[in-house]
Amino acid sequence: MTKINNSIKAILVILLAILTVNPIYAGNPQRAGQAGASELLINPWSRSSGLGGSNAAGIHGLEAVYLNVAGLAFTEKTELIFSQTSWLQYGSKMFSANDAVSNISSFGFAQKVGESGTVAMSVMSMDFGEIEITTTDLPDGGIGTYSPRFMNIGMSYAHVFSNSIYGGFTVKMISEQISNLGATGVALDAGIQYVTGEKDNLQFGIALKNIGPRMSFSGDGLSFRGIVGDDDDYKMTVEQRSAEFELPALLNMGISYDLNILRHRVTGSGTFTSNSFQKDQIRIGGEYSYREMFMIRTGYVFEEGINSSENRTTALRGPVAGFTIELPMTSGGTTFGLDYSYRHTDPFQGSHSIGARINL
Repeated sequence: MTKINNSIKAILVILLAILTVNPIYAGNPQRAGQAGASELLINPWSRSSGLGGSNAAGIHGLEAVYLNVAGLAFTEKTELIFSQTSWLQYGSKMFSANDAVSNISSFGFAQKVGESGTVAMSVMSMDFGEIEITTTDLPDGGIGTYSPRFMNIGMSYAHVFSNSIYGGFTVKMISEQISNLGATGVALDAGIQYVTGEKDNLQFGIALKNIGPRMSFSGDGLSFRGIVGDDDDYKMTVEQRSAEFELPALLNMGISYDLNILRHRVTGSGTFTSNSFQKDQIRIGGEYSYREMFMIRTGYVFEEGINSSENRTTALRGPVAGFTIELPMTSGGTTFGLDYSYRHTDPFQGSHSIGARINL
């Protein structure tokens, strides 16, 4: 086991050294915009999104299923989370699909099994509201509406391999549907966390996300009835074929450090995200906690051109922030918490997330 631990330490040191000496070259710009299922890149959880996803190395519990599933292994008993996100707000009414690009609802459940395993289920659903149906003959609509529905369902398992090594994986089902068209697919996430230090306050993490086969759309929406050839009386239904698209695969590599002073904790974290279909990103964040009952956090997501309206390729501007209030409910360790996060965007009026969690 000592040899295994030393090998992992060496690998992590090499990876971190590569990150510190190599400049960032904006990911893979030649393939930018060619991936689909971009909802896989949205963090639906309120707590970790307040750090901008910088805590891939130190995230623990159910929210780890998005960022680094290895952190799920730290679940002590049972955890439930409900989260609501107003994604890309442009109106005054928060958490309304009519005043935001999408209203995202998320639910997760994690359960400790045995001495070293944890299983979890998570669901993320995106509601875009009612959209007017338009055609080339009726560009102003007036013939009804349709409602796009995106949903991701994940099943996760994480395992404690030793006092220092934690790992896990997630299998996700992806669904994108409207009334007459849809696409389904599957993806795999996998991650590992390594904990070291005199008080287990130094963490390293690596996670591979959104690995899966190509997806494509199918359904009646790809067909039309029209005239074929020169005979005006001969009509037939013509079906078009949809091109396949890749999933937005990425690699997260992170480090975090906890500084504990009496009842106070200060955590600094950083994650490098290597994207296959967009610019690479550096995520940094910090969190202050008092007795693990009140937490306040902030972070910043950096990528090339993030502060330039001409070169920026995302609506997310960079700064993020959030807070948590978590109160004990019973002497047996049951707690109830409220989480909130804000992600700055330009344009739009930011993205807001609020969530509730129960630890049993």
